[in-house]
Amino acid sequence: MKRREFLIFVGSVMPALRWPLAAQAQGMSKVRRIGFLRVGPPPAAWIEALRQGLRELGHIEGQNIAIEFGAASSAAELSDIAAKLVQLKVDVIFASGTPPLLVAKDAAGAIPVVFVAAIDPVATGIVASLASPGGNVTGLTNTQADITGKHLQLLRELLPNLSKLAVMVRATSQASARYVEEAETAARTLGLQLQVLAMHDPQELEGIFSAAQGASAVLLTDDAVFTANRNQIAELALKSRLPFVTSTSEFVKAGCLISYGPNTTDLYRRAATHVDKILRGAKAAELPVEQPTKFELVVNLKTATAIGITIPPMLLARADEVIE
Repeated sequence: MKRREFLIFVGSVMPALRWPLAAQAQGMSKVRRIGFLRVGPPPAAWIEALRQGLRELGHIEGQNIAIEFGAASSAAELSDIAAKLVQLKVDVIFASGTPPLLVAKDAAGAIPVVFVAAIDPVATGIVASLASPGGNVTGLTNTQADITGKHLQLLRELLPNLSKLAVMVRATSQASARYVEEAETAARTLGLQLQVLAMHDPQELEGIFSAAQGASAVLLTDDAVFTANRNQIAELALKSRLPFVTSTSEFVKAGCLISYGPNTTDLYRRAATHVDKILRGAKAAELPVEQPTKFELVVNLKTATAIGITIPPMLLARADEVIE
């Protein structure tokens, strides 16, 4: 896709994500603009959840709000996209994921930023604290204590003889170092050898999978670039017969083996409340950052059969969703 075609796309570019018009929201007399910043288009269910949350709070697209969808074809283009959203004079920037959030924070100026599905915002210096963010940024983090450790425990449960594990990260992501550190700590605890697979560009994916053949399983870290390429990742994982564990169920629905983590769709719906409060005059600095409240374990039984893995009955019984 050409860069100029990817810079700013509105609802007309994503017809599957459009909602019908409804009654005008109470207390909102003009059209307010929400700038959506992300690497690649997000799964449709996430956008639908955000729109549903906004509708429930009286914000109706085409009547009193407009969502300007800005998606970069790569993380390197995020700054250009953010600048265009600022030029559009949006009322709030909605940043999906950590890389867009870091760019939005620097580019927004006086425009408030609401983020969703970002890693620990305190540890990364994005906010002063969860209770009192300060600055011009607030939202919902997808951080869960020791989630990487839980992923490795799932893999050990699936593969009792697991000895070598690969962790796939995006080389230029600011979050990668933390993911690797957490994976190294969890791997040492379980006596596992860890291999780091660092991807610079999605065109490297086939080579990354070739490098992972010495591992028995792969931990896929959270990253919007990976999410945008989840179908290719799932296809390569199946071809390589590698069990993948992730935090995001969309990968499992695409064909990866198993996921455990926050329900991202729920995070998007809840984030609408932060957007609503800011549009009605609240200060981002005074809106506490919220954490996940819903978690889900999703298993792709079809994939397990295809790669020759038997899912333990106790694990299967704990699953919130089983894809057959």
